[in-house]
Amino acid sequence: MSERVARIARTTKETDIDLSVGLDGTGKTNVETGIGFFDHMLTAFGRHGLFDLQVRCDGDLEVDGHHSVEDTGIVMGQAFAQALGDKRGIRRFGDIAMPMDEALIMAAVDISGRGQLYWDAEVPAVMVGTFDATLAKEFFIAFAANAGVTLHIRQLAGENTHHVIEGMFKAVARAMRQACEPDPRMGDALPSTKGMLTTAAIPVRYFAVSAVRPPVAFPAGPPHSGGGCRTPVPPAGPFYIPIAGRNGLFHRLPSR
Repeated sequence: MSERVARIARTTKETDIDLSVGLDGTGKTNVETGIGFFDHMLTAFGRHGLFDLQVRCDGDLEVDGHHSVEDTGIVMGQAFAQALGDKRGIRRFGDIAMPMDEALIMAAVDISGRGQLYWDAEVPAVMVGTFDATLAKEFFIAFAANAGVTLHIRQLAGENTHHVIEGMFKAVARAMRQACEPDPRMGDALPSTKGMLTTAAIPVRYFAVSAVRPPVAFPAGPPHSGGGCRTPVPPAGPFYIPIAGRNGLFHRLPSR
């Protein structure tokens, strides 16, 4: 397998980004976006995914951090797609349940060529330092779309916004690490029955499990012997409910 590295520079009227990634690295990072908490998250992503990640973003922070965070997701996704090449010999799938103190985050990845995010998390509209917490979702939408990966992120537990978001970045990094790793049993074969895993210019989908979580029903049966709480019954109905974004159903293969 040849060296899997990529470097992409992208300049718009809102951001100037230079980013490089090495998939088979040691977690060496150098990140400068002008947003301290976001730098911390990208550094954690590189360290826990063992990706060598260099990021420089000069954005219009006098407006807010939105363009810098989203555009970094765009470029980082493009860099991963480029570094993966034809995707021969990779494991393709990865998943993890990542604890971060009281927070517990599940992330699952399929390097499918179909860029889409499935999101089940409740992140409040608060600031973590100078980082708008709602931009975490914007980053992962942009990353999944441009990397051409199917990405599931689910918040299983958590109250502290810092812990929840950090758990997300670490969990996605670990899942991506698994999915990108060479599979020695696969050899040089492509992990697909279709014969291709090309990132296609298709409408990018963003789904949430539910816009409003319905109340959990409890059966009348006896409590568990250990904890004294009854087993919740999952609500009936479709599991995934599409939510329209500002561009319809998130037709978001870049770019702005």
